[in-house]
Order: sequence, then C-alpha cells, then structure tokens
Amino acid sequence: MLTWIDVIKFANNGSPAPDRRVEKTEEEWKTILTPSQFQIARLKGTERAGTGEFCERHEPGLYGCVCCDTPLFDSRLKFESGSGWPSFTQPVKENAIKYEKDTSYGMVRVEVMCNTCDAHQGHVFPDGPEPSGLRYCINSASMKLIEEDKTEATAILGGGCFWCTEAVFQRVKGVEKVESGYSGGTTKNPTYREIGTGRTGHAEVIKITYNPEVLPYADLLRIFFSTHDPTTLNRQGYDQGTQYRSVIFYRDEDEKQTAEAVKAEMKDYFDDPVVTEISPLAAYYSAEEDHQNYYNENRQQPYCRAIIDPKVQKLRSMFKDRLKEEV
Repeated sequence: MLTWIDVIKFANNGSPAPDRRVEKTEEEWKTILTPSQFQIARLKGTERAGTGEFCERHEPGLYGCVCCDTPLFDSRLKFESGSGWPSFTQPVKENAIKYEKDTSYGMVRVEVMCNTCDAHQGHVFPDGPEPSGLRYCINSASMKLIEEDKTEATAILGGGCFWCTEAVFQRVKGVEKVESGYSGGTTKNPTYREIGTGRTGHAEVIKITYNPEVLPYADLLRIFFSTHDPTTLNRQGYDQGTQYRSVIFYRDEDEKQTAEAVKAEMKDYFDDPVVTEISPLAAYYSAEEDHQNYYNENRQQPYCRAIIDPKVQKLRSMFKDRLKEEV
C-alpha cells in the first residue's frame, strides 16, 4: 500500500517504470478524444467540481485512462471525499501512476498522470482516509469505466513466519506472485529488526497476487487455515510474539464476509477456538530483499528443514488438486 512518503519519494526521485508506453502526437490524440477530454487529459485542465460523470457513480469495475485504456483505479477503493471530484485511496498498481511536482497557481502540489501515456489525471493529497491517508483527486474526463478485472486480485495474510506462508502459497495453482512484508502496525516503513521487538504492532504477512477465476478467495483462505495453526494467539510453534499472529486483512465488505464465513466453517476442524484476527487492510510494507523467496533459496537451512518442510508436505497431502508443478 502506498503512503504519502512513497508519493513524495516518487515525485522527487522519479516514478516506477510502467509496464508499457503509449506515445502519440497531439493531432493523433485529438482524433480519439473529445475536446473536453483533450483539454483535461493532454493540456492539464480541470473540470468544475461536481460536474464530472463519475462523481456519484459507484458500480464495480476498474477506471482506466481515457487515452490509452490502462487500468488506474479500482471502484472498491473509491470514496466520497466531498471535494466534488472522484476520489480514490490507491491506484490499482504501484507503477500505474506517474507523479510530478506541480507549482502552478502559487501552490505546491503533486500531479498524478497515467504512467503509460502521461495523460493528466489530477492530484494526490495526504488528507484521505486511513490506512493509506491518501486522496487521489481525479477528473472524470480523464477516465473511462472499463470491465471489472476478474483475473488478478491480491490478498494479505499473516500466519506466523512469512518464510513459511510464502513457501506454501508459491506452490498453489492460480497464485502468480507471493511477497513477504509487514502490515497491521503503526510505524511507517518498519524494518525486520524493529517488528521483531513487538513494539511496532506489525504482523509478518504475505501479499498474494492470484487469479480468482483459478483460485477463488474462499479456497485461498481454506488453504491458509489448513496450513498453519489458527488457534494459538500470537504464536506459531517456537515463534512467539504479536508479529506472528494469525490475521486476514480484508479490502472490502465482500472479503470481510467471506473471511468470517470461512473462519466459522474451519472451526469444526480444530479442537481449540480459532483466534485468527480479521481486520481492514492496513498499510503494507514489503520486507527486505533477503526475506523474499527465502525457502526456495535456503532449503538446506535447519529452520527450513524442520519448520517449513512439514508445512509444504501438509499442503501436498491435503491439496493435491491445487498444486502447481513443483517449484
């Protein structure tokens, strides 16, 4: 999850590289855009507050760049800011948006653009709702509502040491990427050493990028509950502390209801009460590089052989039909 610190870093040092680039001449843009779209998206104009097409619309879907169709914002992260412009708390991907300082009109602001084609979208401010604290204030004329993306979603889960949960989900069909990180605490940009003290409030988590058409969210959670112990409070085996708590961070009401339903379903499989925390998504921070892909690169380490190997074997025995070919 991006925070204001990330925004300032990108505005000062350069935005992340986009997945692709689209470049056209001014005349080419004029042939595919309406005059108002061209004025705002290509000439950095601003529509009057409360007049945009998407101010009051909240149907599910992705908002894409009006110029190049690149997905930029998810309707689930849209909120009513009272500003008169559509507002979002996050872009769909870290590299979807380009950030630049804007000193026009005697103000210092951060302009946001489509990172694919440089189309002006609006500005971002640090006065949005928690946990990100961001408000992407966007012109309706710079966007189009495109079909809901049903092939990629993310889930953030904590089930003890993130080396373990990462190793499990890397082997599940439908999972495209697993990243170890930290979430649920109060300190910004925490380090592994800091969260190890238990004073930052963060849990060791993984961010799973997956295809919900292949791996529905409920099935992903069933694998999660089955491959760690959700009945031990702030502990997994020998790993003890709040950073090792069992937790599901949900993005919206649908995910919350699914998590609660699966938790209730799974309680019959355990002798002790399930204590897994279900909380709204908090700021997420990627862990240091030496914690990424740890099991695959260190299988002979004693911790991997004693602790992670049994979890992977349990996955193989319980979810044979859900496994990729061996990683």
